[in-house]
Amino acid sequence: MPSVPVPARAEFRTGLRDITPLSLGVALYGLAFGLLAAQVGIGAPLTALMGVTVFAGSSQIVAADRLASGAGMTVAILAGLALNLRILLMTASLREELAGRPFWQIALGVHLTSDENWALMHATRGRGGQAGYWYLVGGGTSLIAVWAISTTLGAGFAGLLPDLAAIGLDFAFTAAFILLLRNLWRGRADLAPWALSILTALSVALVLPVDPSWALIAGGLAGAALAAVRGGAHG
Repeated sequence: MPSVPVPARAEFRTGLRDITPLSLGVALYGLAFGLLAAQVGIGAPLTALMGVTVFAGSSQIVAADRLASGAGMTVAILAGLALNLRILLMTASLREELAGRPFWQIALGVHLTSDENWALMHATRGRGGQAGYWYLVGGGTSLIAVWAISTTLGAGFAGLLPDLAAIGLDFAFTAAFILLLRNLWRGRADLAPWALSILTALSVALVLPVDPSWALIAGGLAGAALAAVRGGAHG
């Protein structure tokens, strides 16, 4: 017997509710990023704007780190984009959810797609639950709100803390990024793209006389390309 479709509003509320435990974890990352961003001169207003318009924790951390190293705005943006190419693969898998929808709904769904709500949508389906477009959007709405608020609060509170380098914590960006990467790991299927990305980045950084930012960009592109090829082969 076919299942009865869940109304959009109810599906949205379910996604909003189910993502809550993950949103609490995102809040911790957001506070950490806000503190770190303020340490390199990114104030609370810009941090809030980044949280709403970029909405990509790992990319924001890399971009802020590259700005702190003096790499420049263009290279920082490219490094962040390269790291976030995995989102293109996720949104490419949403053809069924986005098909036939008006442009504003497509744009909203793509913007709110993240590792957490995308994975939760598929996990819910795997358990036999109904989780479609509005479930994804509900989860994404919670995540983007929590991320924007927590990063802004972190940046606002940063003035109460001493300079990280002065107290020997100038490695904090690296530590925060490693912690966030651990959260993105989805299992053995990620091993090959991650390995290629790391090897490519190391090769470029060690062999070519370029800014390390370009090594990050090359690694991100290589890993995303392999993931796309593997995804197509299994599709």
